[in-house]
Amino acid sequence: MEARIVTFPGSPEARVRVTGERIEVDRLVVTDPGLAAWLAAQPMDDHALLVERALKIGLSALQSVGVTVNLDAVRAEFERFADQSRAANEKAAQALEQVLRTNFGDGDGRLPRTLEAFLGDRGKLRSMVDELFDPKRQDSAVGRIATMLGAYFDGDGSRLAQLLDPTRMNSPLHQFRTEVDQGFKALHEKLVALEAAQAARAGERAKSAAKGADFEGLLEDLLGEIARGGNDLLERTGTDAGDAGRSKKGDFVLTIDPDLARGCELRIVVEAKDRKVSGREMREELRAAKANRDAAIGLVVFTPAHAPAGIAPFDVRAGDVYAVLDPADPDPATLHAAVRLARLLALASVRESEAEVDVAAVQEALEAIRQALDTVRGLKVQLTSISTTSKGVSDGLEKLREAILAWLTRAERDLTER
Repeated sequence: MEARIVTFPGSPEARVRVTGERIEVDRLVVTDPGLAAWLAAQPMDDHALLVERALKIGLSALQSVGVTVNLDAVRAEFERFADQSRAANEKAAQALEQVLRTNFGDGDGRLPRTLEAFLGDRGKLRSMVDELFDPKRQDSAVGRIATMLGAYFDGDGSRLAQLLDPTRMNSPLHQFRTEVDQGFKALHEKLVALEAAQAARAGERAKSAAKGADFEGLLEDLLGEIARGGNDLLERTGTDAGDAGRSKKGDFVLTIDPDLARGCELRIVVEAKDRKVSGREMREELRAAKANRDAAIGLVVFTPAHAPAGIAPFDVRAGDVYAVLDPADPDPATLHAAVRLARLLALASVRESEAEVDVAAVQEALEAIRQALDTVRGLKVQLTSISTTSKGVSDGLEKLREAILAWLTRAERDLTER
């Protein structure tokens, strides 16, 4: 650092040189009687030390005085700025308060006045709602809706009444009514034709002297097919005397396959009935026929005109099987199911008597068959009054017949597997 040389005013020959951290003073003379007297009174060895100390103290004091002056200036400037800020804040607060009072004041504020104008008791919204939903005004929304609903739903002249009137040519229900009427007419014609055909066939059978033989012949053919399919033996025994002396009761005897019967000679006696027989007489006749032909189960097959009520297509009564077969339109599947049911009952009776198997599964199958037959009878009753549900009833009968055959197959399998 270069040295700076300072010349003291009171001593032209004095020089002060500042070099780095050193201050050098040459030929410095201070004229002050009081300080000179004080320094003279001090020890001679301390004079140089005291003068050096006095110089340091003086320079330090001068340095402090300069810093103090700067701090005072800063403080004064800061106080002036703070005063200006306070004044500006007060003005801003006053202006903000005035704006808030103008817009949000309780009475005269713009927002309360605007809300009152739109949402008050006499505001625009209230007036608009009153006009929109006034039922007395035809141009209001409620009035228009009432007018529209009245045009569509009120009175016989409404659109809905016209659309639902089946007597009007252009209504949707008129065509439906026409189609239903035509369908019932066609159904009536079919029923009339069917009844006429049945009456004609019944008359022809009634006029025939050999009508019983004809029914037995048809039954023999169907039973023969069933027996061959099940490896059974069918005999027509209506003209042969049986075990009970000269009795010829029992038109057919069906001997069950010995393999299926475990070596036993198990028989089913079959009666063909195309005449009216009371329930008591039929039971007694079957009992006598079973005794005469040494059969375990009786099967009686009626024509529809002579069948007791509630047995179609077949039923189990008093341990025997009752079935219905129409000679004019025979259903082999129905007769087959009835024969299988009689065979099942015969096998179950033998097995139960011999105590060889638990017949719980067979009894379950029989109960299911009886319930299905009850349902069949109910559906048959419904068919007596033909309506639009006839197809659904027929489908239900078909499903129930399939269920009965499935239960028969299951029960036969349970018996044969043991």
